[in-house]
Amino acid sequence: MKLNFKNLTVQVLMGIVVGIAIGFLFPKFGAELKVLADIFIKLIKLLIAPIVFFTIVIGIGNMGDVKKVGRIGGKALLYFEIISTFALAIGLVVVNIIKPGSGFNTQAAKGGDVSQFTEQAKETSHGFIDFIVGIIPDNFVGSLAKGDLLPILFVAVLFGIATASLGDKGKPVIKIFEQFTDVFFKIVNIIMKFSPYAASGAMAYTIGKFGIGSLFSLGKLMGSVYLTMFIFIVGILGIVGKLYGFNVLKFIAYIKEEILLVLGTSSSESALPRMMERLEKFGCSKSVVGLVVPTGYSFNLDGTAIYLSMAAIFIAQAYNVDLTIWHQITLLGILMLTSKGAAGVTGSGFITLAATLSAFPTIPVEGIALLLGVDRFMSEARAITNLIGNGVATVVVSKMENEFHPSVTEMDTRLSTIPVNAEKI
Repeated sequence: MKLNFKNLTVQVLMGIVVGIAIGFLFPKFGAELKVLADIFIKLIKLLIAPIVFFTIVIGIGNMGDVKKVGRIGGKALLYFEIISTFALAIGLVVVNIIKPGSGFNTQAAKGGDVSQFTEQAKETSHGFIDFIVGIIPDNFVGSLAKGDLLPILFVAVLFGIATASLGDKGKPVIKIFEQFTDVFFKIVNIIMKFSPYAASGAMAYTIGKFGIGSLFSLGKLMGSVYLTMFIFIVGILGIVGKLYGFNVLKFIAYIKEEILLVLGTSSSESALPRMMERLEKFGCSKSVVGLVVPTGYSFNLDGTAIYLSMAAIFIAQAYNVDLTIWHQITLLGILMLTSKGAAGVTGSGFITLAATLSAFPTIPVEGIALLLGVDRFMSEARAITNLIGNGVATVVVSKMENEFHPSVTEMDTRLSTIPVNAEKI
């Protein structure tokens, strides 16, 4: 079979392979190539705020029914809470069975610099009241300028509801926003041409900085995390897909380009604009995609939830901290809150873990130093699981709302066996 080197998937794969080779053969030079990934992620993050804002306003404005907005948002949040709780619980079960931290030499692992994460954790309030107040931005423009998803969602929903309530008077605003959205997605397509280089730079940095041998000491934890995420995707999401009449594995095949992009950059946000476009082509309505996907990036981080639960217990095992079932239930409750505030960018899971352990003093927060060397490798699994989880959530909510209308062309070439009307739970 002849490879099409103009295909983005092939280019990203080649970039990853080249990056691994550079990192292995020229580690010092490879570590410096991280700048390529940093540039790409910054370029994508540059577009996140306006795309999310315009898409949500367009979605809600086109609905013309404020009750419908509340119904879709309510169903999405309920789904997010149920599924992310399953993710946390599965992580706790697997890490307790495999016990990857048992027998770990914590003395040899000490010395990692975790001050930047613990300081950020102290600065970040994770209490329930602080979490709610933090959703409301200080001003309208500031929410877009800072790029924090929750305040952007808040402002966009308010703007969209107000626009929808104006009826015909609000349609010119929606029309202008649709034109702005087309421009921003065109910019995304231009930036995507740089993605193979970003993927190559990210992989070169990972191998060059930590070395292939650095994986062995924590390989058991990494294997456990990857196994758990596989079980979650195939098991939990597979069951959800079956209940709603679509095959999760075929859906994953459909979004393979976005998955490869996330694999290279370790950031699920890098694929957010393309993912939204992809889901619309898949058959989900613009209004559901515009509301569910951005919300999911703050409330439905399944991969991050799995990582947080497993990493916390791993540190407890490494430090010989005996946690009772009630300790773990309490930890689960804390994680249910802190995991909702994690953004879909590289390093956010690490910061959230530090914040979680700060709120749960039974486990030493300095234990996150044990994970410094391999967090990068696990962040890829987190980001991919987050991406797939949010994609599945969008399809499910679309089907709940009877707003799933697959394109004949897309379905014939990608997923010809998915029924249009799935039975509801």
